[in-house]
Amino acid sequence: MAPNMTEEEAARQKAIDDWLPITASRNAKWWYSAFHNVTAMVGAGVLSLPYAMSHLGWGPGVTVLVLSWVITFYTLWQMVEMHEMVPGKRFDRYHELGQYAFGEKLGLWIVVPQQLVVEISTDIVYMVTGGRSLKKFHDVVCPNCKSIRTTYFIMIFASVHFVLSHLPNFNSISGISLAAAVMSLTYSTIAWTASAAKGVQPDVDYSYSAKSAAGITFNVFTALGDVAFAYAGHNVVLEIQATIPSTPEKPSKGPMWKGVIIAYIIVAICYFPVGLVGYWMFGNSVADNILLSLEKPAWLIAAANMFVVIHVIGSYQIYAIPVFDMMETFLVKKLKFKPSFTLRFITRNIYVALTMMVGISIPFFGGLLGFFGGLVLAPTTYYLPCIMWLIIYKPKPFSITWIANWICIVLGVALMIVGPIGGLRTIILSAKDYEFFS
Repeated sequence: MAPNMTEEEAARQKAIDDWLPITASRNAKWWYSAFHNVTAMVGAGVLSLPYAMSHLGWGPGVTVLVLSWVITFYTLWQMVEMHEMVPGKRFDRYHELGQYAFGEKLGLWIVVPQQLVVEISTDIVYMVTGGRSLKKFHDVVCPNCKSIRTTYFIMIFASVHFVLSHLPNFNSISGISLAAAVMSLTYSTIAWTASAAKGVQPDVDYSYSAKSAAGITFNVFTALGDVAFAYAGHNVVLEIQATIPSTPEKPSKGPMWKGVIIAYIIVAICYFPVGLVGYWMFGNSVADNILLSLEKPAWLIAAANMFVVIHVIGSYQIYAIPVFDMMETFLVKKLKFKPSFTLRFITRNIYVALTMMVGISIPFFGGLLGFFGGLVLAPTTYYLPCIMWLIIYKPKPFSITWIANWICIVLGVALMIVGPIGGLRTIILSAKDYEFFS
């Protein structure tokens, strides 16, 4: 409580905190954190892993997959540790930790724009993914029907969110999130087992698909951006941890860490088989969404696409809640609006409508992943936690922690520079034969 706050002001702040989506209910169990993290992390990005592998080749591909897993696991541990490093205070949001590390003003400006871009762009990508998977489902189930434009499927997908986005907070979506986590495990398993069942293709080729040095380089850049996008759960990790109860004897990091370990094991079970088996079977002719490479059996592919839709519904909500939280905090605390259902109803519907509109007008999926993956997911996932750790804990130069953090920072910055370049090139190449509102 700030010293110059009167009691009724404090009570008003508490009432606002109890209303805001992230701090509203703090009675989550440790397994909530497990499936919230799985839902946040195992995005539809997993389906583009074989494609990323095909640009990297065997050696670099496996290295990048494993290295990303290790680095993001380490930075996630840092976030969980830093959530309550100041006794009696909890950093419930990414930017609160940023403000503690970089100072009130600077921290806000460093973290909030990046976090917003991550969450909003992820939601836009999920709009497109949801719409596309629905379309694929429709086309597989009914090959002779009149073809319906992707635009309409994105609208159908968005209609779900016009309802779901009015669930007040993280714990109220835990059911949806659990379903989403189960689905991600299911469709990942379908993707690699169906690939394995198809067997190695007779004309399989593991060389790079691009023939010029420039082409290969750009493809590697794009692939790195895709992989970065696949490991991006860090933007919502503090927000998820904020829902776990905490006492000085039993801090929230215990249950949270338990959940994170389970989540990361599931991530490994989802990612490695899909990336490796998919590439092994199809080589460099694999589609940028592995489910598109598997035409048969039709019922299985239809099911997998439906699972993707259900999962993306959950993921969309997990990334939307921190955005709702920021919007509502701003409206209620800065602009002094009264916390009410109407306020929520209007702001959240506007948000869903905007992500839908953008998703409809720019649906080149792969390039967007690489672009956003490199630009904003690299900092928030790979090196911002390390920089904050160095500032706050000040480890001895050249100690193991210090070296580990600097390695992550260097790799993260490199990723931030090359990812968007590859992604932007993909977008430019695919924009040539591309119509708006297709």
